[in-house]
Amino acid sequence: MAVISNGTAVLGLGNIGSLASKPVMEGKGLLFKAFADIDVFDIEVDKTNVDEFVETVKAISPTFGGINLEDIKAPECFEIERRLKEELDIPVMHDDQHGTAIISGAALLNGLEIVGKNIQNVNVVVSGAGASAISCAKHYVKLGVAKENIILIDSKGILTKKRMEKGELNQYKEEFVRDIPEGDLAKAMIGSDVFLGLSKGGLVSKEMISTMADKPLIFALANPDPEILPTEINEVRSDAIIATGRSDFPNQINNVLGFPYIFRGALDVRTKEITEGMKMAATKAIAKLAKEPVTDDVLSAYSDENIQFGPEYIIPKPFDARVLIWEASAVAEAAVKEGVARVSKEEFDIDKYRDEIYVVSLVVR
Repeated sequence: MAVISNGTAVLGLGNIGSLASKPVMEGKGLLFKAFADIDVFDIEVDKTNVDEFVETVKAISPTFGGINLEDIKAPECFEIERRLKEELDIPVMHDDQHGTAIISGAALLNGLEIVGKNIQNVNVVVSGAGASAISCAKHYVKLGVAKENIILIDSKGILTKKRMEKGELNQYKEEFVRDIPEGDLAKAMIGSDVFLGLSKGGLVSKEMISTMADKPLIFALANPDPEILPTEINEVRSDAIIATGRSDFPNQINNVLGFPYIFRGALDVRTKEITEGMKMAATKAIAKLAKEPVTDDVLSAYSDENIQFGPEYIIPKPFDARVLIWEASAVAEAAVKEGVARVSKEEFDIDKYRDEIYVVSLVVR
């Protein structure tokens, strides 16, 4: 398959261009191979115009069984993915949008279960309004969060109806406008149950955290520096469940828990696309696996930590080989059931497939 970028939104580096993005895309390819035994070509396309980029990808698409779009800035990334999904008959996914949504969605489900809150009633604040933030908000709605309980905030403040009427918001941001007074992040955080940070390091203060509701979930995912460090949160809250994008803190929300296994399942049943049902299957498989007893090899990999489902373990560890089996099989099964796979329901044997993917997990382990 292909990992394709134009280098306009490389994580932590911004718009560095297609050539400079090559080492990052090569690294993404290595992750596909290491975690799911998928061979990858990294393709850097020196085109920022949507039409030119789409036509270039379409022209080379016969080479590949699937396409992972990577590090393409918003709002162009939305249109590029939409068109390629419509015009190609192989799975296409922009990981920056959907990967974070799928993984953080699993963390959201498990975190809310631990603190005893109903997903339909929680208030969610999202710091950031780019590709991953909007995709996360959409995925959270599908998981059960009430749309009217989500507040998105960009660099100029809350996405409000007044700002939309003034023409400040693009069509993708407009989906999450709220008919509420304008305000900043600090105002939005008051009384919130969930904070999802997909913005910049250091934006959140301890004072903001102290105004959140009891037992909050705080997902500060900016990299390399989160919106607020877990150590700072712990200074003002003892009841928070915290996640970051970093491996040196508990609950790392890392896209490597998603993309290798989603594409593994999709490729194995030769899907024509990656559907919302397949993404939801991935989220639920990840969430469910976190509740299983952790195997000895995982404990050993993490210095024999006492890892068990709870506030500091709401999603599986990236080096848990079972993620491949659970997630790829859930994705493949969903694709077959939805009729987007080239393998029919009669041909697909989920137990046999799990056995086959178990063999792959031994290879990558």
